[in-house]
Amino acid sequence: MSARGRRVAARAEYWPSFVDVLTNLLLVFVFLLSIFALMQFLLSREVSTQDEVMNRLNAQIAELTELLALERASTGEVSENIVTLEASLSAAETERDRLRGLLDSQSDVANSAGDRVAQLTAALEDESQISQRALSQVELLNQQISALRRQIAALEDALNASEVRDRESQTKISDLGRRLNVALAQRVQELSRYRSDFFGRLREILGDRPDIRIVGDRFVFQSEVFFETGSDEIGAEGLEELDKLAAAIVQLNEEIPADIPWVLRIDGHTDKRPITNPDGRFRSNWDLSAARAISVVQHLIADGVPTNRLVAAGFGEFQPIEDGETEEAFGKNRRIELKLTER
Repeated sequence: MSARGRRVAARAEYWPSFVDVLTNLLLVFVFLLSIFALMQFLLSREVSTQDEVMNRLNAQIAELTELLALERASTGEVSENIVTLEASLSAAETERDRLRGLLDSQSDVANSAGDRVAQLTAALEDESQISQRALSQVELLNQQISALRRQIAALEDALNASEVRDRESQTKISDLGRRLNVALAQRVQELSRYRSDFFGRLREILGDRPDIRIVGDRFVFQSEVFFETGSDEIGAEGLEELDKLAAAIVQLNEEIPADIPWVLRIDGHTDKRPITNPDGRFRSNWDLSAARAISVVQHLIADGVPTNRLVAAGFGEFQPIEDGETEEAFGKNRRIELKLTER
Protein backbone atom coordinates (compact mmCIF):
# COMPACT_ATOMS: atom_id res chain seq x y z
CA MET A 1 0.00 0.00 0.00
CA SER A 2 1.36 3.38 -0.83
CA ALA A 3 1.85 6.24 1.59
CA ARG A 4 -1.16 8.09 0.18
CA GLY A 5 -3.38 5.06 0.76
CA ARG A 6 -2.14 4.73 4.35
CA ARG A 7 -2.95 8.38 5.10
CA VAL A 8 -6.48 7.98 3.78
CA ALA A 9 -7.05 4.86 5.84
CA ALA A 10 -5.78 6.60 8.99
CA ARG A 11 -8.20 9.51 8.49
CA ALA A 12 -11.05 7.05 7.98
CA GLU A 13 -10.27 5.40 11.31
CA TYR A 14 -10.32 8.79 13.25
CA TRP A 15 -13.79 9.89 12.12
CA PRO A 16 -15.95 7.27 13.94
CA SER A 17 -14.10 8.00 17.17
CA PHE A 18 -14.74 11.69 16.74
CA VAL A 19 -18.48 11.01 16.20
CA ASP A 20 -18.61 8.86 19.34
CA VAL A 21 -17.02 11.60 21.41
CA LEU A 22 -19.48 14.17 20.17
CA THR A 23 -22.43 11.83 20.92
CA ASN A 24 -21.21 11.25 24.45
CA LEU A 25 -20.80 15.00 25.03
CA LEU A 26 -24.37 15.58 23.78
CA LEU A 27 -25.74 12.95 26.13
CA VAL A 28 -23.85 14.47 29.04
CA PHE A 29 -25.23 17.92 28.13
CA VAL A 30 -28.81 16.59 27.96
CA PHE A 31 -28.37 14.86 31.29
CA LEU A 32 -27.11 18.06 32.88
CA LEU A 33 -30.11 20.00 31.47
CA SER A 34 -32.48 17.41 32.93
CA ILE A 35 -30.81 17.71 36.31
CA PHE A 36 -31.09 21.51 36.11
CA ALA A 37 -34.83 21.37 35.22
CA LEU A 38 -35.46 18.96 38.09
CA MET A 39 -33.66 21.24 40.52
CA GLN A 40 -35.74 24.23 39.28
CA PHE A 41 -38.98 22.26 39.81
CA LEU A 42 -38.00 21.26 43.33
CA LEU A 43 -36.95 24.81 44.20
CA SER A 44 -40.30 26.23 42.92
CA ARG A 45 -42.21 23.72 45.05
CA GLU A 46 -40.19 24.69 48.06
CA VAL A 47 -40.86 28.38 47.43
CA SER A 48 -44.63 27.71 47.06
CA THR A 49 -44.67 25.78 50.33
CA GLN A 50 -42.94 28.63 52.11
CA ASP A 51 -45.51 31.12 50.68
CA GLU A 52 -48.40 29.03 52.08
CA VAL A 53 -46.73 28.91 55.45
CA MET A 54 -46.28 32.71 55.38
CA ASN A 55 -49.98 33.19 54.48
CA ARG A 56 -51.08 31.01 57.40
CA LEU A 57 -48.82 32.94 59.73
CA ASN A 58 -50.27 36.28 58.49
CA ALA A 59 -53.83 34.99 59.05
CA GLN A 60 -52.96 33.92 62.61
CA ILE A 61 -51.42 37.34 63.26
CA ALA A 62 -54.65 39.04 62.01
CA GLU A 63 -56.79 36.85 64.32
CA LEU A 64 -54.58 37.67 67.26
CA THR A 65 -54.86 41.37 66.43
CA GLU A 66 -58.72 41.16 66.40
CA LEU A 67 -58.73 39.26 69.70
CA LEU A 68 -56.49 41.93 71.24
CA ALA A 69 -58.88 44.68 70.01
CA LEU A 70 -61.88 42.83 71.48
CA GLU A 71 -60.09 42.43 74.78
CA ARG A 72 -59.30 46.13 74.87
CA ALA A 73 -62.99 46.94 74.12
CA SER A 74 -64.13 44.60 76.92
CA THR A 75 -61.73 46.30 79.30
CA GLY A 76 -63.20 49.69 78.34
CA GLU A 77 -66.78 48.45 78.97
CA VAL A 78 -65.77 47.13 82.39
CA SER A 79 -64.30 50.52 83.24
CA GLU A 80 -67.51 52.25 82.14
CA ASN A 81 -69.60 49.83 84.26
CA ILE A 82 -67.44 50.59 87.28
CA VAL A 83 -67.97 54.34 86.77
CA THR A 84 -71.75 53.78 86.40
CA LEU A 85 -71.92 51.70 89.59
CA GLU A 86 -70.00 54.37 91.50
CA ALA A 87 -72.48 57.02 90.28
CA SER A 88 -75.44 54.81 91.30
CA LEU A 89 -73.88 54.31 94.76
CA SER A 90 -73.48 58.04 95.16
CA ALA A 91 -77.12 58.63 94.14
CA ALA A 92 -78.30 55.96 96.61
CA GLU A 93 -76.40 57.62 99.43
CA THR A 94 -77.94 60.98 98.52
CA GLU A 95 -81.46 59.43 98.49
CA ARG A 96 -80.76 57.85 101.92
CA ASP A 97 -79.88 61.26 103.35
CA ARG A 98 -83.02 62.77 101.83
CA LEU A 99 -85.26 60.10 103.38
CA ARG A 100 -83.71 60.67 106.77
CA GLY A 101 -84.56 64.36 106.44
CA LEU A 102 -88.15 63.49 105.50
CA LEU A 103 -88.45 61.20 108.53
CA ASP A 104 -87.36 63.98 110.77
CA SER A 105 -89.86 66.36 109.17
CA GLN A 106 -92.73 63.86 109.70
CA SER A 107 -92.53 64.46 113.38
CA ASP A 108 -93.23 68.13 112.79
CA VAL A 109 -96.13 67.21 110.48
CA ALA A 110 -97.70 65.01 113.16
CA ASN A 111 -97.55 67.88 115.59
CA SER A 112 -99.20 70.24 113.13
CA ALA A 113 -101.92 67.61 112.37
CA GLY A 114 -103.33 68.00 115.89
CA ASP A 115 -103.75 71.70 115.29
CA ARG A 116 -105.45 70.95 111.96
CA VAL A 117 -107.95 68.61 113.65
CA ALA A 118 -108.95 71.36 116.02
CA GLN A 119 -109.47 73.73 113.11
CA LEU A 120 -111.62 71.14 111.27
CA THR A 121 -113.78 70.62 114.36
CA ALA A 122 -114.52 74.32 114.48
CA ALA A 123 -115.29 74.33 110.75
CA LEU A 124 -117.72 71.42 111.25
CA GLU A 125 -119.67 73.39 113.80
CA ASP A 126 -119.89 76.27 111.34
CA GLU A 127 -121.16 73.87 108.66
CA SER A 128 -123.93 72.67 111.03
CA GLN A 129 -125.18 76.20 111.33
CA ILE A 130 -125.06 76.62 107.55
CA SER A 131 -127.08 73.38 107.17
CA GLN A 132 -129.84 74.79 109.33
CA ARG A 133 -130.08 77.83 107.08
CA ALA A 134 -130.08 75.52 104.03
CA LEU A 135 -133.04 73.55 105.44
CA SER A 136 -134.98 76.75 105.72
CA GLN A 137 -134.22 77.56 102.10
CA VAL A 138 -135.29 74.03 101.06
CA GLU A 139 -138.63 74.54 102.74
CA LEU A 140 -139.10 77.76 100.80
CA LEU A 141 -138.17 75.98 97.56
CA ASN A 142 -140.74 73.23 98.28
CA GLN A 143 -143.44 75.86 98.53
CA GLN A 144 -142.34 77.36 95.21
CA ILE A 145 -142.37 73.86 93.61
CA SER A 146 -145.95 73.33 94.76
CA ALA A 147 -146.97 76.59 93.09
CA LEU A 148 -145.21 75.52 89.89
CA ARG A 149 -147.01 72.17 89.93
CA ARG A 150 -150.33 73.96 90.10
CA GLN A 151 -149.32 76.07 87.10
CA ILE A 152 -148.24 72.91 85.20
CA ALA A 153 -151.60 71.28 85.90
CA ALA A 154 -153.36 74.33 84.45
CA LEU A 155 -151.10 74.15 81.38
CA GLU A 156 -151.86 70.42 80.96
CA ASP A 157 -155.57 71.17 80.97
CA ALA A 158 -155.02 73.79 78.26
CA LEU A 159 -152.88 71.31 76.29
CA ASN A 160 -155.56 68.63 76.48
CA ALA A 161 -158.10 71.10 75.16
CA SER A 162 -155.68 71.97 72.35
CA GLU A 163 -155.20 68.27 71.53
CA VAL A 164 -158.96 67.83 71.26
CA ARG A 165 -159.07 70.73 68.82
CA ASP A 166 -156.13 69.18 66.92
CA ARG A 167 -157.93 65.85 66.62
CA GLU A 168 -160.96 67.62 65.27
CA SER A 169 -158.72 69.45 62.80
CA GLN A 170 -157.03 66.18 61.78
CA THR A 171 -160.45 64.68 61.15
CA LYS A 172 -161.33 67.61 58.93
CA ILE A 173 -157.94 67.34 57.15
CA SER A 174 -158.45 63.61 56.59
CA ASP A 175 -161.87 64.30 55.15
CA LEU A 176 -160.39 66.99 52.88
CA GLY A 177 -157.59 64.61 51.84
CA ARG A 178 -160.08 61.90 51.03
CA ARG A 179 -162.12 64.27 48.94
CA LEU A 180 -158.92 65.55 47.28
CA ASN A 181 -157.89 61.99 46.45
CA VAL A 182 -161.31 61.36 44.95
CA ALA A 183 -160.97 64.52 42.89
CA LEU A 184 -157.46 63.55 41.81
CA ALA A 185 -158.67 60.07 40.88
CA GLN A 186 -161.38 61.65 38.80
CA ARG A 187 -158.79 63.88 37.14
CA VAL A 188 -156.58 60.85 36.47
CA GLN A 189 -159.53 59.01 34.99
CA GLU A 190 -160.33 62.01 32.82
CA LEU A 191 -156.69 62.25 31.74
CA SER A 192 -156.63 58.50 31.03
CA ARG A 193 -159.75 58.90 28.90
CA TYR A 194 -158.16 61.76 26.98
CA ARG A 195 -154.96 59.72 26.63
CA SER A 196 -156.92 56.81 25.17
CA ASP A 197 -158.74 59.14 22.80
CA PHE A 198 -155.44 60.78 21.84
CA PHE A 199 -153.68 57.46 21.14
CA GLY A 200 -156.69 56.23 19.19
CA ARG A 201 -156.69 59.41 17.12
CA LEU A 202 -152.92 59.06 16.51
CA ARG A 203 -153.43 55.47 15.41
CA GLU A 204 -156.07 56.64 12.90
CA ILE A 205 -153.84 59.47 11.66
CA LEU A 206 -150.58 57.54 11.37
CA GLY A 207 -152.08 54.28 10.13
CA ASP A 208 -151.09 50.69 10.85
CA ARG A 209 -147.29 50.98 10.50
CA PRO A 210 -144.99 48.34 12.05
CA ASP A 211 -142.48 51.00 13.10
CA ILE A 212 -145.13 52.91 15.14
CA ARG A 213 -146.83 51.09 18.01
CA ILE A 214 -148.43 51.55 21.43
CA VAL A 215 -146.54 50.05 24.40
CA GLY A 216 -148.50 50.43 27.66
CA ASP A 217 -149.25 54.12 28.11
CA ARG A 218 -146.68 55.26 25.50
CA PHE A 219 -146.77 55.82 21.77
CA VAL A 220 -143.48 54.46 20.36
CA PHE A 221 -141.85 55.58 17.08
CA GLN A 222 -138.73 53.83 15.83
CA SER A 223 -135.93 56.38 15.47
CA GLU A 224 -135.58 55.56 11.77
CA VAL A 225 -138.99 57.20 11.21
CA PHE A 226 -137.48 60.61 12.03
CA PHE A 227 -133.67 60.43 11.96
CA GLU A 228 -130.72 59.09 10.04
CA THR A 229 -128.12 57.03 11.95
CA GLY A 230 -126.13 59.17 14.43
CA SER A 231 -128.11 62.34 13.54
CA ASP A 232 -130.63 64.58 15.32
CA GLU A 233 -131.93 66.24 12.14
CA ILE A 234 -135.49 65.20 11.28
CA GLY A 235 -135.93 63.81 7.76
CA ALA A 236 -138.70 64.62 5.32
CA GLU A 237 -140.78 61.58 6.26
CA GLY A 238 -140.40 62.40 9.94
CA LEU A 239 -141.52 65.99 9.39
CA GLU A 240 -144.72 64.79 7.78
CA GLU A 241 -145.47 62.46 10.69
CA LEU A 242 -144.70 65.20 13.22
CA ASP A 243 -147.03 67.62 11.43
CA LYS A 244 -149.84 65.08 11.83
CA LEU A 245 -148.88 64.58 15.47
CA ALA A 246 -148.81 68.35 16.12
CA ALA A 247 -152.29 68.78 14.69
CA ALA A 248 -153.62 66.05 17.01
CA ILE A 249 -151.90 67.63 20.06
CA VAL A 250 -153.31 71.09 19.25
CA GLN A 251 -156.80 69.62 19.01
CA LEU A 252 -156.27 67.67 22.25
CA ASN A 253 -155.15 70.86 24.04
CA GLU A 254 -158.45 72.49 23.10
CA GLU A 255 -160.51 69.54 24.34
CA ILE A 256 -158.83 68.90 27.71
CA PRO A 257 -160.11 71.27 30.44
CA ALA A 258 -157.63 73.96 31.44
CA ASP A 259 -157.64 72.87 35.10
CA ILE A 260 -156.17 69.44 34.26
CA PRO A 261 -152.35 69.75 34.46
CA TRP A 262 -151.00 67.60 31.62
CA VAL A 263 -147.86 67.46 29.49
CA LEU A 264 -146.71 65.37 26.55
CA ARG A 265 -143.28 63.96 27.36
CA ILE A 266 -140.96 63.24 24.41
CA ASP A 267 -138.37 60.58 25.38
CA GLY A 268 -135.30 59.83 23.26
CA HIS A 269 -133.73 56.34 23.44
CA THR A 270 -130.76 54.65 21.71
CA ASP A 271 -129.36 51.14 21.56
CA LYS A 272 -126.29 50.25 23.62
CA ARG A 273 -123.75 50.31 20.81
CA PRO A 274 -121.22 53.17 21.00
CA ILE A 275 -122.18 56.25 19.02
CA THR A 276 -120.49 56.93 15.66
CA ASN A 277 -120.84 60.49 14.37
CA PRO A 278 -118.18 61.87 11.99
CA ASP A 279 -118.54 65.51 13.07
CA GLY A 280 -118.13 64.64 16.77
CA ARG A 281 -121.16 66.62 17.94
CA PHE A 282 -122.34 63.93 20.33
CA ARG A 283 -119.98 62.59 22.97
CA SER A 284 -122.26 59.74 24.03
CA ASN A 285 -125.69 58.16 23.52
CA TRP A 286 -126.96 60.47 26.27
CA ASP A 287 -126.26 63.50 24.08
CA LEU A 288 -127.78 61.91 20.96
CA SER A 289 -131.01 60.79 22.69
CA ALA A 290 -131.51 64.20 24.36
CA ALA A 291 -130.78 66.06 21.10
CA ARG A 292 -133.35 63.96 19.21
CA ALA A 293 -136.05 64.57 21.85
CA ILE A 294 -135.31 68.30 21.75
CA SER A 295 -135.52 68.34 17.92
CA VAL A 296 -138.99 66.74 18.08
CA VAL A 297 -140.13 69.22 20.74
CA GLN A 298 -138.87 72.20 18.75
CA HIS A 299 -140.70 71.08 15.61
CA LEU A 300 -143.94 70.54 17.53
CA ILE A 301 -143.63 74.04 18.98
CA ALA A 302 -143.08 75.39 15.48
CA ASP A 303 -146.33 73.64 14.45
CA GLY A 304 -148.28 75.47 17.18
CA VAL A 305 -148.13 73.13 20.19
CA PRO A 306 -147.97 75.21 23.42
CA THR A 307 -144.52 75.09 25.01
CA ASN A 308 -145.93 74.46 28.49
CA ARG A 309 -147.44 71.18 27.26
CA LEU A 310 -144.13 69.62 26.10
CA VAL A 311 -141.20 68.01 27.95
CA ALA A 312 -138.01 66.60 26.36
CA ALA A 313 -135.96 63.84 28.04
CA GLY A 314 -132.96 61.74 26.94
CA PHE A 315 -132.40 58.25 28.34
CA GLY A 316 -129.49 57.01 26.19
CA GLU A 317 -129.27 53.22 26.06
CA PHE A 318 -130.27 52.70 29.72
CA GLN A 319 -134.03 52.06 29.33
CA PRO A 320 -134.23 49.23 26.74
CA ILE A 321 -137.53 47.53 25.93
CA GLU A 322 -135.88 44.53 24.28
CA ASP A 323 -132.93 42.53 25.67
CA GLY A 324 -130.42 40.88 23.40
CA GLU A 325 -127.63 41.60 20.95
CA THR A 326 -129.56 41.12 17.70
CA GLU A 327 -130.30 43.79 15.10
CA GLU A 328 -134.01 43.37 15.84
CA ALA A 329 -133.43 44.16 19.53
CA PHE A 330 -131.21 47.12 18.65
CA GLY A 331 -133.87 48.43 16.25
CA LYS A 332 -136.63 48.26 18.87
CA ASN A 333 -134.49 50.07 21.45
CA ARG A 334 -133.73 52.97 19.07
CA ARG A 335 -136.98 54.88 19.50
CA ILE A 336 -138.87 58.08 20.30
CA GLU A 337 -141.64 57.70 22.88
CA LEU A 338 -144.64 59.98 23.51
CA LYS A 339 -146.26 59.81 26.93
CA LEU A 340 -149.27 61.86 28.03
CA THR A 341 -148.89 62.39 31.77
CA GLU A 342 -149.64 64.77 34.61
CA ARG A 343 -147.41 67.75 35.08
